[in-house]
Amino acid sequence: MNIGKRWVLTAVLAGSIAGGALGGMLLGAANGNAASAATTTTTSTPSAAPSGKFVPNENATHEANESAAREAQEDAGQFPTVP
Repeated sequence: MNIGKRWVLTAVLAGSIAGGALGGMLLGAANGNAASAATTTTTSTPSAAPSGKFVPNENATHEANESAAREAQEDAGQFPTVP
């Protein structure tokens, strides 16, 4: 095999490896990296709704950091289920 064919073969192999790695990264990102997401999912949900009457926290500091969905639940007299 002459030197010209060796460089072509080397370039093709390097391109295939780089292309495969890039394609794998893109596919992993498109899938949301489901394998690692499945192993790190740790959510806790309350087993039962709290009993009693809900009293919202209307402190200005608390209200500034509160989402619109949570505020709507508080205004409706519901126990908040959203952060």
